[in-house]
Amino acid sequence: MIRFILVALSVILFLILSIPILIAEWIVGKVNPEKRDWQSLRIVKSVFKYLLAVAGVKITVKGAENIPQDKAVLFVGNHRGYFDILVGYVTVPCLMGFVAKKEMLRYPLLKDWMHNVNCLFLDRVNMKEGLKTILTGIEKVKHGISIWIFPEGTRSRTESVLEMLPFKEGSLKIAEKAGCAVIPVAMTGTAEVFEAHIPFIRPSHVIIQFGEPIYIKELPAEQKKFSGAYTRDKILEMLQEQLKEREGFSAEK
Repeated sequence: MIRFILVALSVILFLILSIPILIAEWIVGKVNPEKRDWQSLRIVKSVFKYLLAVAGVKITVKGAENIPQDKAVLFVGNHRGYFDILVGYVTVPCLMGFVAKKEMLRYPLLKDWMHNVNCLFLDRVNMKEGLKTILTGIEKVKHGISIWIFPEGTRSRTESVLEMLPFKEGSLKIAEKAGCAVIPVAMTGTAEVFEAHIPFIRPSHVIIQFGEPIYIKELPAEQKKFSGAYTRDKILEMLQEQLKEREGFSAEK
């Protein structure tokens, strides 16, 4: 419970004390939006690294060489918990924003920081508004900002990490229309930080693995038609590898 209190207080204090920084970043953004993006990202990454340290999270990164250094991509990952986002931001070296549910717009200050780090807010009910979000994502990718999406549509609450929800095929439209690579991402150990024993936060060893780039236009016709399912299978393979690796961790103990 102490870790939970420390993390919660840290987030609240940061949001309140960062109001002057948000104002300064808003001014910078009027003149140089890219500078604002990088400055905000560095600040958010620092805060996330601190929160992960307080939570006792150890991270192992695999496949970082699969992330293009000079091109924006669409990161596609499995979703187990809130800490997926923290781990994602601290391990990706480029400008990148997550696709979040529009309900996050309810939270003042938090939504402002999310805007500053290029998050998109998806309306999962209104198809017209959802399409606007996808179009915005395409434009961001074309301007060098990577996007991270969870095609399951919501956090998977199943007991096994292998029991992913079906991927929504339309979620990969950003990559298809922007012509960018899809980077499949598999994570294990994030639900064990918080969701597995709410309201307690407990230490966990998180493994994040970036798979080889997938170019939808280069896929065979059948796989191109169901690119979401194809990407899901690639993530599933990585998750299976991670579980075997975790068995080794247990054996070493």
